[in-house]
Amino acid sequence: MSQFAINLIFVGGSFAIYIAIAIWAKAGSTKEFYVAGGGVNPITNGMATAADWMSAASFISMAGLIAAGGYANSTFLMGWTGGYVLLAMLLAPYLRKFGKFTVPDFIGDRFYSSTARLVAVVCLIVASVTYVIGQMTGAGVAFSRFLEVPSSTGIWIAAFIVFLYAVFGGMKGITYTQVAQYVVLIIAYTIPAVFISLQLTSNPIPMFGLFSTHTESGMPLLSKLDEVVRELGFQDYTADVDNKLNMVLFTLSLMIGTAGLPHVIIRFFTVPKVADARWSAGWALVFIALLYLTAPAVASMARLNLFTTIYPDGPTEPALLYEDRPEWMQTWEATGLLIYNDLNNDGRIQYYNATPGFADEAASRGWAGNELSVNNDILVLANPEIANLPGWVIGLIAAGGIAAALSTAAGLLLAISSAISHDLIKKTLKPDISEKGEMLAARISMGGAILLATYLGLNPPGFAAQTVALAFGLAASSIFPALMMGIFSTKMNDKGAIAGMLAGLISTLLYIFTYLGWLFIPGTNMLANVESNWLLGISPLSFGAVGAMLNFAVAFAVAKVTAEPPAEIQHLVESVRYPKGAGAASNH
Repeated sequence: MSQFAINLIFVGGSFAIYIAIAIWAKAGSTKEFYVAGGGVNPITNGMATAADWMSAASFISMAGLIAAGGYANSTFLMGWTGGYVLLAMLLAPYLRKFGKFTVPDFIGDRFYSSTARLVAVVCLIVASVTYVIGQMTGAGVAFSRFLEVPSSTGIWIAAFIVFLYAVFGGMKGITYTQVAQYVVLIIAYTIPAVFISLQLTSNPIPMFGLFSTHTESGMPLLSKLDEVVRELGFQDYTADVDNKLNMVLFTLSLMIGTAGLPHVIIRFFTVPKVADARWSAGWALVFIALLYLTAPAVASMARLNLFTTIYPDGPTEPALLYEDRPEWMQTWEATGLLIYNDLNNDGRIQYYNATPGFADEAASRGWAGNELSVNNDILVLANPEIANLPGWVIGLIAAGGIAAALSTAAGLLLAISSAISHDLIKKTLKPDISEKGEMLAARISMGGAILLATYLGLNPPGFAAQTVALAFGLAASSIFPALMMGIFSTKMNDKGAIAGMLAGLISTLLYIFTYLGWLFIPGTNMLANVESNWLLGISPLSFGAVGAMLNFAVAFAVAKVTAEPPAEIQHLVESVRYPKGAGAASNH
């Protein structure tokens, strides 16, 4: 059986499961559409939350980024996992106790203002739309290779599948679909990692294999990788980061951005009780950890396998002849995500870091420039092929990569749809709309959001994780501070919250677009422009943390010189945080 047929069986089979679940779990009311009826089991919700949270960036791009940047890009690991802990401890239980369907719903009621609700809707849509671009891009990468279609066609296929189970099923359909997607993606991620860890270190547990001995050389795996990359002009894989401020701000931006992402927050409204929200958060962290503890090993081993393929006799020996390149390189070349350009006409694949510091060494070897361009997004998907694993493993990881992209895309699209139909139409523009009308509006909004996401996926501003990082910065600067102040500050009023959200969102957007020409992922050499072009050396991807600080500062300054919230709002805030008198808030 051909590899294409195997891929088709795995991907097609997973699609059939998703669609069947959507038909079985079709939403019949707005409560089922928005929060799955509010009766989801905590373990089920934890698994669905994990799938919702682990996007194409986690499955496809994160390990590729760590592979390219080494320790410098561990910020993605630290930021995303740390952010989830913040969400679980500081936000999820209190928001569930408040008992609203959406994030703008909480902000509108807590700050007793339709204007605050509207600003929250704008912030949510900007962050969610930016985030969903990465999911559609990631789906296109996966489809382009494994179904042997152009990435643009892959994006349209992904949009169609999401439309089938998200528009009709709503949160109810998405929840149970995401449980299936989690099972698919975690098996797809860990099985190849186990195989590769065994090959390289004889240790079947990837996170332990990362710190084990490289079987062929007898050196520690990371030491061997450092040696290889150093001899090809790259900085050590384990090298420290020079710009500590940027690293700290970037990690913080990812953390508080994670805690402010609306599509994850609304998952905690789907369980029956506040205690269930806490248990959901705990279970989700367990399910997330299975992938995140494996990712650094996958990244390191993929990088080493790539260099070993190109320099089979070592980096100081002649490189692989292009005509002898393995089949996996040929298939990925067809996607346009791996490109070879023979600059010195020797027929070999010179892959190195063409920096001024390595220029003399490269010239002495007869090299005229780096000849191989490898898109970071392909490394996890190509890993089984690079390691010559069985065809069924390749088919499995195809289904896993697509599941990761679709699961998060569906959650984001639901957040956008809910904000438009519930918060904009029902709560603001047409309060007397019937439940049937609201359901129709929700489904039309979902369809429109899918079309917009598809268009932006076809014309993305960056590769998957880069685009996602921008979304986290936007959520960090606008939504997270409003939620924190809404829960923990009885004195924060409507005017302060509105001013803070606008200050955070606008400052972050201005900074991002001002320096869009110098946009890069910290720790890599994707662009030639230097950090001195940025304000205090702060990357546009790190500015979300600064935007959040501005949000807090402006909000408290405005609240200080304006009227306090009404007494009933202050009592409500107290009731959300403390058991005494919390009954009214918890019975919504």
